[in-house]
Amino acid sequence: MMMMRQALARMGRMGPAQTQKRQMGGGGFDHKFFVKKNKFVEEWNGRREITEKGFDMTSDKVPTVFLTLIVIPYAIYAGTRTELINDGGRRYKDIC
Repeated sequence: MMMMRQALARMGRMGPAQTQKRQMGGGGFDHKFFVKKNKFVEEWNGRREITEKGFDMTSDKVPTVFLTLIVIPYAIYAGTRTELINDGGRRYKDIC
């Protein structure tokens, strides 16, 4: 009961709570701060949006795609697996 009286008394002393108005960045923006578009960035973004239209899969690209998506990841996997088998690491023993 005593704590409640103290809390009410404190609230009466403070007066009504006022919210502080804040300004973003200290006020309005000057005309110098407007963003200027970079034509190279805009071209890059536009190109990214239409990549599927600009990409064509031809027979001369198939070996490159096969090499980068299948052969190289499998070579990394096989090399790592062989190293774990030869080294006899505890993590490999836990897996098998």
